[in-house]
Amino acid sequence: MKTLTLLRHAKSSWSDTSLADHERPLNRRGERDVPAMAVRIQDAGVRPSLIISSPAVRTWATAKTVARQISYPIEFLQREAELYLANLNSLLDIVAEQDVSFNSIMIVGHNPGLTEFANFLHPGLTRNLPTCGVVSFSIDAADWNLRREHELELAYYDYPKRQRTPSTQPH
Repeated sequence: MKTLTLLRHAKSSWSDTSLADHERPLNRRGERDVPAMAVRIQDAGVRPSLIISSPAVRTWATAKTVARQISYPIEFLQREAELYLANLNSLLDIVAEQDVSFNSIMIVGHNPGLTEFANFLHPGLTRNLPTCGVVSFSIDAADWNLRREHELELAYYDYPKRQRTPSTQPH
């Protein structure tokens, strides 16, 4: 059994128009949402053995904050240049390249690719994975080639503005 978690970076700042897209930091809302979502991710029992992040400033900041909260060693975080604005096929390739010894992987990246990926795995799941949104899947597979058909279960889906009721609390 494998677990794949997709995490979209938190809200980024557009205030400095001189910055390249890749260099945009988190804005205040993003800086507020990441720690809160990191706690919710931890409470949901998401424990990746590998976290791979886009190298974009906003994405890397999101990955580091979540890693700290879930006690994932920061020095093990991996940057993958191909994750920057990756499309579905690139995301599938990146995941398929991971060693089978990893049973739980978290990808920290961008839209529209992450929404496409989530909907590829679970058709109709969402029209848009919100900023700092997280979706996790349990996959009955021996490897990370997700182009093949596998039994898959939606394990967790959350985002900052989602109302937390007793029925949506992590199990």
